[in-house]
Amino acid sequence: MKIGLVKSIVILLIVTTFVGCQPSRSKQVLSNPNIVFIYLDDLGYGDIGAYGATEIETPAMDALANGGVRFTNGYASSATCTPSRYALLTGVYPWRNKDAAILPGTAPLIIGTNQMTVPKMLKEQGYKTAIVGKWHLGLGSGVVDWNECVTPGPNEVGFDYSYIMAATQDRVPTVYIDNGYVDGLDKNDPIKISYTSNFEGEPTGKDNPELLTMKWHHGHNNSIVNGIPRIGYMKGGENAKWSDVDMADHFLTKAQAYVKEHAQKEKPFFLYYALQQPHVPRTPHPRFVGTSGMGPRGDVIVEADYCIGEFLRTLEEEGIMENTLIVLSSDNGPVLNDGYYDDAVKKLGKHKPAGVLRGGKYSLFEAGTRVPFITYWKGVIKPQVSDALVCQIDLFASIAALTGSAHKVSDSKNLLPTFMGESARGRDELIIEASSRTAYRKGNWVMIPPYGGAAVNKYVNIELGNDTIYQLYDLNEDIAQSKNIALSHPGKLKEMKLGYRAIRGIDSIKNYALKLK
Repeated sequence: MKIGLVKSIVILLIVTTFVGCQPSRSKQVLSNPNIVFIYLDDLGYGDIGAYGATEIETPAMDALANGGVRFTNGYASSATCTPSRYALLTGVYPWRNKDAAILPGTAPLIIGTNQMTVPKMLKEQGYKTAIVGKWHLGLGSGVVDWNECVTPGPNEVGFDYSYIMAATQDRVPTVYIDNGYVDGLDKNDPIKISYTSNFEGEPTGKDNPELLTMKWHHGHNNSIVNGIPRIGYMKGGENAKWSDVDMADHFLTKAQAYVKEHAQKEKPFFLYYALQQPHVPRTPHPRFVGTSGMGPRGDVIVEADYCIGEFLRTLEEEGIMENTLIVLSSDNGPVLNDGYYDDAVKKLGKHKPAGVLRGGKYSLFEAGTRVPFITYWKGVIKPQVSDALVCQIDLFASIAALTGSAHKVSDSKNLLPTFMGESARGRDELIIEASSRTAYRKGNWVMIPPYGGAAVNKYVNIELGNDTIYQLYDLNEDIAQSKNIALSHPGKLKEMKLGYRAIRGIDSIKNYALKLK
């Protein structure tokens, strides 16, 4: 079933307070606006109402989309999380950094402390900067003592304030980190972490299924926390371990507190609010259980939408909605079974997480990287739908232009007029990435080079885009990528090969097997 009618009306009343009437551009404030990135995890192109979902209600995200610019050709840089987050914050293609891959919780920081980032650039422009939520870009320099200050991390790459989880909800360490220190840690119960071997006497999902409240499907069978088996092994830190069902509320409270603290101060702020939903394990708070009728995956999307609505209401109550630029997007496309049995497949019904697109998370097909992408600024951005080709790497250059920064990075394009809804022109070409493999979009055409390996990952049941021959698609005529027309368009294929190699180089036909662990 869907959310009840009464509950829907209540949520709509909340979100309509921040949409309101759209004043003319002439009323734009002159000072640099506050900037907020709302970044979801594994949210698909078809997972919200404004992008075509009919089986789930997302009024807060819909209000942003309908009150700002809703991009139909908005891309994450990668079909997996770590590379996309790297590109979002640096403006650099993730395939340029060999370490920008799905990271274990013990991986070292992959952003150089001397590297320019969005928060570092904004600090130079007088901004206060913060991250609340998922990090997954590595911490430390290779060997981390979780019982001391964990550094370098977000604070060393531009964030004045950071309140994060180290990696993902399904990986250890299952603790929050507050400006480098594990929140709530009892030094008499030190944390130990390993991704190679278990600690003596510690139960695991593989050996102790009787202790589980959530059954693992693949990969997630190591240490058990809150009845959920994780990736990696952890011992100690009992008082610091998070409550999974309270995570969304916990991050929301931290984000709201940051806004309230900085709303009336002279300096503007940049907040990177990185939600964990709908990534696995999907653990909705009890008040959201059953609200979608689609099991935990649908329920956590409803929960995320609620959190976004509450966050936006805080901006409104603090009187800063008219001076805040909001960007909402997702790190990659959707996946149903991503390691746990949680009824995501069984209860999907008529819902299409990828919409009309082919593929999903991990895939070079469109659903891997084409995601919801919305820009909103009350009273400044006029509501509209844009078909312009844009990517999250372009936010660096565009925000630099907005705030007067002279910093440039080679891959990021200044599309500020496009993000502000003043131009229909996007970027001309784009390299997209999925687990070391890359493809090329130019105009409405997409070319996928030949790659070895399985065509479908059997664990997640997603087409990866691998084939022994070149693939070519005209997205104007075939958005679902149902027919490879490379053989019938040799001239266009040659043009696409040349464009791709001019950016990517000719050594990109290497493939590394996708490891879901």
